Amino acid sequence: MGRKAIWLISSLVISGFVTPAIALHDSIGKKGVNARRLHQAPYNLLGRKIGIGQVEVGRPVKLGKDKAANSLKAISPQAVFYRNEPPKPDKNVDDHASMVAQVMIAKNKYLQGIAPEAELYASAVGSLNEGGQAQECLATQHIAQQNSDDIRAINFSFGESLERDERDNAKLDGKALLTSCIDWSARQHDVLYVIAGNQGKGGIPIPTDNFNGITTAYTTKREGKFNKVDFANLSALPEGIGRSFIKKEINFGIRRAISLLAPGGQISVYNQKGKSEKVNGTSFAAPHITGAVALLQEYGDNRLLQNKSQSSTWSIDSRRHEVMKAVLLNSADKIADRGDGLLLNMERTLLGEKNHDWFDSDAYQNPRVPLDIQMGTGHLNVWRAYQQFSAGQATKDKSVDVMGWDYGKVAANSYQEYYLPQPLVAGSHAAITLVWDRLVMLNDFNRNQQYDVGETFRDRGLNNLDVYLLPVEEDSNMRNTCSSSSPEDSVEHIFCPIPTTERYKIRVYYRHQFNKPVQPYGLAWWTVNKQGMRDEG
Repeated sequence: MGRKAIWLISSLVISGFVTPAIALHDSIGKKGVNARRLHQAPYNLLGRKIGIGQVEVGRPVKLGKDKAANSLKAISPQAVFYRNEPPKPDKNVDDHASMVAQVMIAKNKYLQGIAPEAELYASAVGSLNEGGQAQECLATQHIAQQNSDDIRAINFSFGESLERDERDNAKLDGKALLTSCIDWSARQHDVLYVIAGNQGKGGIPIPTDNFNGITTAYTTKREGKFNKVDFANLSALPEGIGRSFIKKEINFGIRRAISLLAPGGQISVYNQKGKSEKVNGTSFAAPHITGAVALLQEYGDNRLLQNKSQSSTWSIDSRRHEVMKAVLLNSADKIADRGDGLLLNMERTLLGEKNHDWFDSDAYQNPRVPLDIQMGTGHLNVWRAYQQFSAGQATKDKSVDVMGWDYGKVAANSYQEYYLPQPLVAGSHAAITLVWDRLVMLNDFNRNQQYDVGETFRDRGLNNLDVYLLPVEEDSNMRNTCSSSSPEDSVEHIFCPIPTTERYKIRVYYRHQFNKPVQPYGLAWWTVNKQGMRDEG
């Protein structure tokens, strides 16, 4: 079992280092995720004092501990570990982990990461011959507890093979120990997990079948902008000659895996000798998203500080992982706006592997399919995510503005409603994203309230929530303007045209109870009224 499976994982993790490339500067700038705009005045967001994490087979170098760090001074992690222990100097260090870290925190005049002032905590899980999912869970938990138990996002740019999973007839059903660990930790530690999607021959699918995090595919440049899903992302319907491989890439059942796209094709970073290398893969898409969380969370924490001296409605709910996930997914680019604001001022038209766009997607046409199988909800745009996030939270009486977010709760067989204050414009589009967690419980045999090797997890299931956009006077869910009602996903996403100019409301409906009777959720919305048509952001 060992050699074949380990080769698959390793080949995927290190592949692509010698292909032609362009700079990291492009992927973080306007051609990519448009984060550099937030680095500049008046925003000045660099991820200051925000803890983020990284878990991989190896770890990035650290000055004062590893000799290789003398040649690679672009990164300076806050702390590094071997699983849940201090590392030995020069041990378990690898190029891949250092390159991934650069996307997040690199800072020199030639190479700047997406959140260069964020505090990165990284752990190496070590040789796959000497450990497995239990040790990987232990390392993950350890990182989640760093920075005084205040880590906002953790980056996973590696994965486990189904062939190494100890379950009989293992499937991508969310029940592998590592996947269960991540969904448990997301709730236990309030962390947004960002998972690199699988990208070849069924090699690293676990934990891409998580419910509570974000799983990414990657884009490559086309006509000067990162806007096309790369052919190496095999997430597709299991048809044709690659059927047996593709079935190992996608989730069991109808639930979609990919949440969000980010640049991963032709990214230029440094190796541990300080030389420039060219890399490809979801490994380098994921840290764009993790770094974006640090920028947004710096902004959110600044608002919280202002709240102490002003009558602001900004709350600590802004730190919730469900809110971050909803904000990032809802603000994603799909179809480039024509300049009139009716397509929410989106900045690019995204293309799938076979050049289909969002309007061709079953996710656009079928209310029971919230995510495109290749594109998720679209392409990360950090500037738009900032606009979405900074619009603020719904008030306690659920009165809302044209865009915003909320962290709310809804009881079984009931609903929460959000009333949009002004008529939406006919011919415009509305984007609405609802996310909530699968409930995974730790079988804590020694009752120390943390995971220990040998312990297991219990899947309590996923409550079924739906989201609707309704005319303001309408009461029946059946007479909605648009809806998202997947029976299996932990995400509902609406991107739909507005047929008539009138007032609308958003309804979050708790349809079926599988565990607890009250379900917390994150919600984000972006709509257009007459003022929004003129607002170019």
